[in-house]
Amino acid sequence: MSEHYYSRDPKVKSDPKEWSAVLRGQTLRFKTDAGVFSKGEVDFGSRLLAEAFVMPESEGAILDVGCGYGPIGLSIAASFPERSIHMIDVNERALSLAAHNARQNDIANAKIYPSDAMSAVTTKGFAAILTNPPIRAGKETVFNFYEGAFMQLAVGGELWVVIQKKQGAPSTIDRLEELFGNVEVVVKKRGYYILRVEKY
Repeated sequence: MSEHYYSRDPKVKSDPKEWSAVLRGQTLRFKTDAGVFSKGEVDFGSRLLAEAFVMPESEGAILDVGCGYGPIGLSIAASFPERSIHMIDVNERALSLAAHNARQNDIANAKIYPSDAMSAVTTKGFAAILTNPPIRAGKETVFNFYEGAFMQLAVGGELWVVIQKKQGAPSTIDRLEELFGNVEVVVKKRGYYILRVEKY
């Protein structure tokens, strides 16, 4: 069985790379490696989500689910240093890179830890949860993300999702509508949708 970036412990040989990217108007330095998602550049979907995100007025921490090496969570942490940003992933190599990238960009407000979906998240009442979900892990896994997000959000909190139309945007919209009772398409670009839902 071939392994994927959502494996807990990628066995693929390490091949680290370093490069910079501008996200939310800030230049961030990233170290990436084999066995993590989009190791050569910030993927279009993650970039679109990071740039589109608007901080809700409600207080509380922010959660980046499936953070990878950290482009979404760290760019938001750098933009909002007064907020606590939780960053979770199942991939231990990705988490190690995310922690390294937080340090090398002098980002002190990111809390990075392992969690399979929401299983290790003990904080409740997040103001916002963001995810570029691992579509290749299957619909059941992705829908578990959404259900977990509903449980962990504060009332008035928001879930932000990036998903491609061809990779299940219509079924995601239907599921989010069932769970939350509302879905806003914030951005549509190059086949990608940025979805925002609010927990009432």
